[in-house]
Amino acid sequence: MTGLPAQAAPAVKEAIGAGGPGPEPSGPSGNGWWNSDAGESTRRNLGLVAVLAGLIVIGIITRPDLYGLDGWWIDNVWAILKLGSTVGVVAVGMTFVIIGGGIDLSVGAIIALAGVWCTTVATQDFGAGGMIFTALAVGLGVGLVNGFLISYGRLVPFIATLAMLVAARGLAAQMSDKKTQQSGNQTINSIAADSFLGVPILVYILAAVVIAGWVLLNRTTFGRRTVAIGGNVEAARLAGINVRLHTMMLYALAGLCCGIGAIMLTSISTSAQAAMATNYELDAIAAVIIGGTLLSGGRGTIVGSLLGVIIFATITNLFALNGLSTEAQNMVKGGIIVAAVLIQQFRFKSVTQFLKRNKVTVAS
Repeated sequence: MTGLPAQAAPAVKEAIGAGGPGPEPSGPSGNGWWNSDAGESTRRNLGLVAVLAGLIVIGIITRPDLYGLDGWWIDNVWAILKLGSTVGVVAVGMTFVIIGGGIDLSVGAIIALAGVWCTTVATQDFGAGGMIFTALAVGLGVGLVNGFLISYGRLVPFIATLAMLVAARGLAAQMSDKKTQQSGNQTINSIAADSFLGVPILVYILAAVVIAGWVLLNRTTFGRRTVAIGGNVEAARLAGINVRLHTMMLYALAGLCCGIGAIMLTSISTSAQAAMATNYELDAIAAVIIGGTLLSGGRGTIVGSLLGVIIFATITNLFALNGLSTEAQNMVKGGIIVAAVLIQQFRFKSVTQFLKRNKVTVAS
């Protein structure tokens, strides 16, 4: 492949499925698993699990009366997972978009538009199947519009999705006449209320989307190309990837996740309105960031995003159990986001390299 820059080689290999670089050296002369780039996502996920365990310990210390009740803790676990299920589904789509080097500020508005559209009287006449199809079609369609404007209209993702946020909310308000639309379909309403084998249906939906997202990102060419585009757009283009089409499909995928989220949220509240899913874009982006996905693109994990969602849902649950204010909760979440970004920029490996350089300097 003549004319290919040297720095493009890793991304090209990854994009065409030729395999990545060889295994990281271990032992005294190598980096070892703990310091290697290959083990970074695992290390970060283990750190998130430790944070989650710490939150549980705080809950046990602050409310031992509740955790001492028979069966209460398992019910609380399901409550936390149900609380984060809709944001979790949206976060899966957001993970793909951010890994691909983009951003989507319109996911909350897409959920609102899909929810309002699928709860109109005309749509509800087609039953649960018609409502689900409408929500998915609206989400997918709006996502495709976002992707088209960004890929072929050459708009900056921030501007394109910000404009869609305003437009979708406005269209949802116009369709609903600024009123709350009730869902009269018992099948849709039962999604949030029912369980199977003791596990809420919403948790099954979240698990299905997470598993599908993990397979798509880690076991398919689509996932490898997403990472390649986010890591080096020019290298991906030289590798033969249709960057514009792939980018449009990333936003379509995010929109499809919003359509699923719209059905879930409609089921939870048994209604839909233009103001639903407010700030969901911020919650999803925050969960993806603390899950280890780089804002600059090229790296991220579905498991990390899921752990980020669960951590935020656990914080919300913990504050509610202790009767603390939403304002304090938001301040804690903001601090976690800042800490996560700082960790991304100043990794443990950088610390060890810094100490080694200064040790050499002092010795010399």
